[in-house]
Amino acid sequence: MEPVLCGRYSCWGFDRGTIISKPEPIKVNPALVAELHKYHVDTYSSQLPPEIFSFHGLFTLRGFILLVVGGFFVGFGTRYAGGCTSGHSIMGLSNLQLPSLIATICFMAGGFIMANIFFLISCAYN
Repeated sequence: MEPVLCGRYSCWGFDRGTIISKPEPIKVNPALVAELHKYHVDTYSSQLPPEIFSFHGLFTLRGFILLVVGGFFVGFGTRYAGGCTSGHSIMGLSNLQLPSLIATICFMAGGFIMANIFFLISCAYN
């Protein structure tokens, strides 16, 4: 049974650094390996696959387009909503502001809808 981390120390009293820095190889579920292989991710030696998190992928046409389009959407959404998701959800809700409640509900609904759309699109390609 794996220890459950509770704050800085685990519930069993071990320091979190010793749990995270185990020299054992990372165990990956075979179903996840098969799914990641579809996205050309074949490296499992670290928690951040270099096929996804690297400067090489950033300086491709696809990476550049995703950065520009993603940056535009983030900027547009922040301006349109009158603040970012964290600002509305943390500060606005703690101050009991109705516009922040409405914005947070819309952020969550939009996230749920887009996650389901992406899931349906990925199922259509498989």
